[in-house]
Amino acid sequence: MPLQQLQFRPGVNRESTTLANEGGWFECDKVRFRSGYPEKIGGWVTLSYNTFLGVCRSLWNWVSLKNFNLMGLGTNLKFYIENGGVYNDVTPIRYTSTGTATFAATPGSSVVTVTDPLHGGQTNDFVTFSGAKALSTQTVSISIATPAVVTLSTALTNGTTISFTTTGALPTGLSIGTTYYVRNVSGLTCNLSTSPAGGLVTTTGTQSGVHSLALTTGMTTAILNQEYQINVLTVNTYTITAANTATAYDVGNGGSAVVAAYQLITGQAIYTVGTGWSAGPWSRNSWNSAFSAGIGTQLRLWSQNNYGEYLIFNPRGGSLCMWVPGNGLNPAVTTRGSILAFTSSGIYQTDIDCPTVVNTCIISDASRILIAFGCNDYGSSVLDPLLIRWSDQESYQTWAPLITNQAGSFRLSHGSTIITALQTRQEILVWTDAAMYSMQYSGPPYVWSFNTLADNISMIGPNAAVTVNGVVYWMGVDKFYTYAGRVETLPCTVRQYVYQNLNADQGYQVFAGTNEGYHEIWWYYCSADSDQIDRYVIYNYLDKAWYYGTLGRTAWLDSPLRASPMAVTYNNLVVYHESGADNGETNPPTAIDSYIQSSDFDIGDGHNYGFVWRVIPDITFDGSTTPAPNYPSVNFTVRPRRNPGSAYGTADTPLVQSEQSYAGQQTYNVQEFTQLVYTRIRGRQMAFKITSNTLGTQWQLGVPRLDVRPDGRR
Repeated sequence: MPLQQLQFRPGVNRESTTLANEGGWFECDKVRFRSGYPEKIGGWVTLSYNTFLGVCRSLWNWVSLKNFNLMGLGTNLKFYIENGGVYNDVTPIRYTSTGTATFAATPGSSVVTVTDPLHGGQTNDFVTFSGAKALSTQTVSISIATPAVVTLSTALTNGTTISFTTTGALPTGLSIGTTYYVRNVSGLTCNLSTSPAGGLVTTTGTQSGVHSLALTTGMTTAILNQEYQINVLTVNTYTITAANTATAYDVGNGGSAVVAAYQLITGQAIYTVGTGWSAGPWSRNSWNSAFSAGIGTQLRLWSQNNYGEYLIFNPRGGSLCMWVPGNGLNPAVTTRGSILAFTSSGIYQTDIDCPTVVNTCIISDASRILIAFGCNDYGSSVLDPLLIRWSDQESYQTWAPLITNQAGSFRLSHGSTIITALQTRQEILVWTDAAMYSMQYSGPPYVWSFNTLADNISMIGPNAAVTVNGVVYWMGVDKFYTYAGRVETLPCTVRQYVYQNLNADQGYQVFAGTNEGYHEIWWYYCSADSDQIDRYVIYNYLDKAWYYGTLGRTAWLDSPLRASPMAVTYNNLVVYHESGADNGETNPPTAIDSYIQSSDFDIGDGHNYGFVWRVIPDITFDGSTTPAPNYPSVNFTVRPRRNPGSAYGTADTPLVQSEQSYAGQQTYNVQEFTQLVYTRIRGRQMAFKITSNTLGTQWQLGVPRLDVRPDGRR
């Protein structure tokens, strides 16, 4: 028989059986197609080993007027600005209390109870204290005699540690700031010692007047005046956990000048569904059993946009915020963002009527108008999920509609909530949970026109759409879509594979990203048994090919301002993809496991068995960085079987075999200069698989060939 070429169609097809897809690829992981041929995807390296708090769901990159290359990161706990690999916390302050926060501590415990009326926080929120004093509330006055016999205003016990904080002169033998131990207590009279069992201090000279004593405290000023994550008890109280434990003298207050700055309300890392006893409807589950009530809390997502060099951002369901880079050599990354609806003193500006709760926002490039999608109406604080409001042109703070400006609003009619919006050519696309709209700038007096593009379509999550070269692609709840002037279903050869193993409850975690260098669109999603992203599916819009794999990421950004696409890992590292050949999350890097397997192909017409006695490889290792003295290599596996229902590499009874059994699948190591691989493989159908798991290996497959001999019909 002539040599049989192993040339398959680009892309993976899981829409039929492995035999029906003969001539194609059937499964893969961490493999892409370039010019129609499979290759291992590029590796990734870390931006830095600095980390941040929370799960990041949003990346945004821009350059300030001072040429600082900055990146905004929104997590479920905070908002950061990255500069030079350092993540700077710029989370805005939503509320500041002055002189109302008091502390209470229990000796031996590091938990401090804070009472602050109407703090408005929830568990896991952050607060920063300033102006707090050590929690010791016992005031002790002392009169000194010679030797160091003291008269106290308050009785103490043996072993109490004290130090003098007065700035006046002390009798010889005593010094300010030195710690002394109370000894030989008799009523209000005692002696002092420099150690618990040491000799008594002898002094000379006297000084009239009252001296102040500072008692030893675990809750010092330095400990209290920090940032803390809170655990809410009531509307007026919460607890914080300090680095020190309280002593017997840590009782409470902390001073009357305590300032408590509360950051934006935090959000969830994943979607959580409420459950309850007897929550199941009639005929669902057994009577009086627990059932998912379907009332859940969505995860925290962010919108980010540039208004010039200013960054406009908002958490989904939260306030519109702004961060302004500094004008000097330092980009002022330590300066917190501010809430647009606040004055500089932290009070709501009711005169500008800026929305206070917004699901997502966009800044129109054509008209320089800030647009809020899903927000509260004028004079209301309740979020209307179908309401769209916009500011005046060239003014992100003017929202009250007047005949002299272009501010206004419009309420969509199809669906129950706006999922997301995306800016593309000459229009802004708006998706509800039931329809898709086109929003186009028309100028005064109506400013924006709205047209329904499609009804009865879906969007799985707010971050599941991207635009590439004027064409929009997105992932719906049961299929993929595209829009280039009209809405169409995007043919997908892995649709069943993706949607039959998808956690639909975590649809809001799904996000899309482009990889322009390889003409790819990536969608990351949670598999059916996971509440964290662990899979991806890729569409190559140049080759019109689909492929998939396993990888955990929480956000993605392909920015021309950075060297390569960026993504965020679950261990809170930002990584550059398509850099190197290995997994750079670890130090040192580790190898990436990748493979691709073909569908079954017949030997000849499939009526005879074939005996494969050699394989002629065709593979390149360009881009490999395998350290010497090793060489980059992959494994070829030829997987034979008798019929589609049989297992690979198994001799099925009553299969007639020769005296020497050679039916099993075999794996062969192939390097760059491997010319021939001698094999002993027998089967009616076969599948071809290539795998790699060695450090520094990068490969692209060509067209290998099999040398097959006829081997009978049974």
